Amino acid sequence: MDRNEDSQVLKKSYDFAVHVIKTYQNLSKEQREFVLSKQLLRSGTSIGANINEALAGESKRDFVHKLHISLKESRETTYWLRLLRDSDYLSEDEFMSLNSTCVSIGKMLSKIIITTKEPYLQKVS
Repeated sequence: MDRNEDSQVLKKSYDFAVHVIKTYQNLSKEQREFVLSKQLLRSGTSIGANINEALAGESKRDFVHKLHISLKESRETTYWLRLLRDSDYLSEDEFMSLNSTCVSIGKMLSKIIITTKEPYLQKVS
């Protein structure tokens, strides 16, 4: 992963985690919703944590594996966001703000994974 992609995905995932934490605080304190919001908190903050783990990976394979976990966590986060919106805990505006960032992070992760795997895929063919 080049330095520019590195800093962009790290910053975006960190800022997203902060937004998720604030959303969780609001959902649990103001709306007294604990189950779905806790799931959102877990998966939404896990994205950046796994990106950080990937950067300390022992190999390219480990790096890609951790990024795949981050990508899966971003998809799970989207699921919880949709449930919170559809059960009227999140407004459409709040959902759109969080979801668009989450989808953007997922796209960045996919690109990094493909770019990292590309040299290895070319050797196989």
